[in-house]
Amino acid sequence: MRPLLPSDPARVGRHRLLGRLGAGGMGVVYLGRTDQGALAAVKVVRAAYADDPGFRARFAREVRAAGRVRSPWVVPLLGAGTRESTPWLATAYVPGPSVAEAVEECGPLPLRSARVLGARLAEALRDVHAAGLVHRDVKPANVLLALDGPRLIDFGIAREEAGTALTATGTVVGSPGFLSPEQARGTGAVGPPSDVFSLGCLLAFAVSGNRPFGDGSPAAVLVRTAYEEPELDGVPGDMAALVRSCLAKEPGDRPTAAELCAALGGAPPAEDWLPGAVVRLIARRSAAALALPSVPPTTPDGRGAAAMRAEGDAGAGPADHGPAAEEAAGAPTQPDTAPPPGLPRRRLLLGAAGVLAAGGGAAVWWASGRGRQPAAAVRETLVLALHADLSGPGKALGTAQARGARLALEEFNSRAEHGLRLDLLVRDDRGDPRRAQEVAEELSADGKVLAVLGPSDEECAAAVVERYQKALLSMVSVSLGRLPVHGLHTQRVFVATRPVDDALGGPLAVHLVHTVDSRHTVFLADAGLGATGWTVCSRTADVLGASNRSERWTVEEDTDARGFAALAGRVVDSGADAVVFVGGARRAAELARALPAAGFEGARLGTYHAATPSFLGLAGRDAEGWVFATPFLDPLAEESTGAFATAYRRRFGGADPPWYAAEAYDAALFLAGAVTELGGIGYERGGLVRQLRETRYEGITKALHFDPDTAAYNLEALYLFAVEGGGFVYRGRASGGAR
Repeated sequence: MRPLLPSDPARVGRHRLLGRLGAGGMGVVYLGRTDQGALAAVKVVRAAYADDPGFRARFAREVRAAGRVRSPWVVPLLGAGTRESTPWLATAYVPGPSVAEAVEECGPLPLRSARVLGARLAEALRDVHAAGLVHRDVKPANVLLALDGPRLIDFGIAREEAGTALTATGTVVGSPGFLSPEQARGTGAVGPPSDVFSLGCLLAFAVSGNRPFGDGSPAAVLVRTAYEEPELDGVPGDMAALVRSCLAKEPGDRPTAAELCAALGGAPPAEDWLPGAVVRLIARRSAAALALPSVPPTTPDGRGAAAMRAEGDAGAGPADHGPAAEEAAGAPTQPDTAPPPGLPRRRLLLGAAGVLAAGGGAAVWWASGRGRQPAAAVRETLVLALHADLSGPGKALGTAQARGARLALEEFNSRAEHGLRLDLLVRDDRGDPRRAQEVAEELSADGKVLAVLGPSDEECAAAVVERYQKALLSMVSVSLGRLPVHGLHTQRVFVATRPVDDALGGPLAVHLVHTVDSRHTVFLADAGLGATGWTVCSRTADVLGASNRSERWTVEEDTDARGFAALAGRVVDSGADAVVFVGGARRAAELARALPAAGFEGARLGTYHAATPSFLGLAGRDAEGWVFATPFLDPLAEESTGAFATAYRRRFGGADPPWYAAEAYDAALFLAGAVTELGGIGYERGGLVRQLRETRYEGITKALHFDPDTAAYNLEALYLFAVEGGGFVYRGRASGGAR
């Protein structure tokens, strides 16, 4: 839970707001408490949608749908305000994580837990369908985990099975990766079998950590969902057969929710159904809920709860009390001492006591007056690790990152307001993947290490990402331009704080259009970079569009000096006015020497892979005029990095900060900020994995925050350098200054 923002209301309907549980495109979900003590999750619609009659109709439909369902495994509606200036609804509060959060923080669920999860959700869908509804958005984020079983939430796009959708024909409604083929195609009836398909996707994810139709762009996932078979490699055999039946392409070939429930064993006992890591996560959140104030505070002038209530009601308006809301809110409100719904009181209190008895940041925070840290509290020391090549072929890059990170944590530790000290444990893998695996084993086994900055080498990162995933150790990367191993399972721990290589097409295209005015460009993809070279060339050509005649050629790995001379001749014969080479420094230098010898006088562009001192040395005077797109800036040339450059010189003997040092400084402070925000629920690796996706950081080189649509933390921090006078000269940001 996050604190309320100054712009947040104090009250909504009958609920005094205590904090933010989450926010999405359509609204904000708060934790609220009635004056009688009942906790609730209060969903408030954003003002931008409140004036849309169509949206109001959908929101009212959500309220009606939620009020009609009677199931112990569906979160009940407690009240709503559909006709107010700011619409809202309140449901029972479940202090457990969603399936998505649990898998992300604690790893895939064991088979027994997945069977209980499937049986309970099949029961929930059976009751939803019996009410004449189709949920249409069954996904991991819409299922909360409690100690006695899961809870299905969010009827935002549910509708009557025979009703009329409020979306246009052909519109896809739902979440790609967890919707049915009939939803993916945007045609045909969407009925109860669609929910069964989504439940199959959810179970496959819960037990394996991977989506059955893969990752990537929403369009690609939709195509695979509609026309390709699922990948169920990580799903155990007996569960795989059941999931596969749910994922049949034809709705009539899928089991019903009732049949699925029977196949999973009806209603299996739920006692201790969750793994210990998830139970501890629930206990921490339960402890936080129990520690919240039970009596509304007085206003600053001492007018008390009545004045606070009047002020809140004046902003929110009276609640709707139509038939649907009254029916849904028929259960008596909880006394202030009752545990949140779905948590047996004895187990909740035992879990909360365990958290508080464990000591550390969470215990201090909650035991000291509802979130105020005692003035005399001892600063807690936590450990972050830096894993990099500090003595091998990439030692310059690794050293730059180590120094930038060290400077950041020294600055962080100089500030006292956060009550923490972060130590940096540095380990050198020498650029050797086998040595990198030894480092990963050491850091994974060291329970004091919360997260890892690095590795700095792609091969080393690929060698250790699975080990760090198993240990739930976040890998906060400064310089890697692609994911070492593809798949959602490893994406959970891998945090790339620089744009991926695919994004380099943007600055290359900007230079070709606005500076060079190229009409005919030859793109050369170095096969030595694998798929990266071809992808960057293709993306750049796509950005240029039809206004530029683009040719894309592959430069084979065995191309020698004679081959580059022939290649340069082909470029000249093609009539091209620009060449883009995506490859390493040595081969870029071969091309740089061959082009003028063949008589080429056009623009020459490359990527950061070749922007090295070795390129300057090998290409000599033929390097002059080349322009490179990079994911790092010049820390000596930007106003935002001026103070950093001064501090770096002071700290490291007068040396100027090298490339990537400022980016490492930002990455370390981004990680430190996430650790600080984690303090309210306890410092654990799994919790930090999730917190990094929620933390927003405004740095000296870029802004960092997770974008779920692109799975990236920043796609815009890209720059251009040119070779002038035998050295690299900074040309500035290529994205118009966006940070």
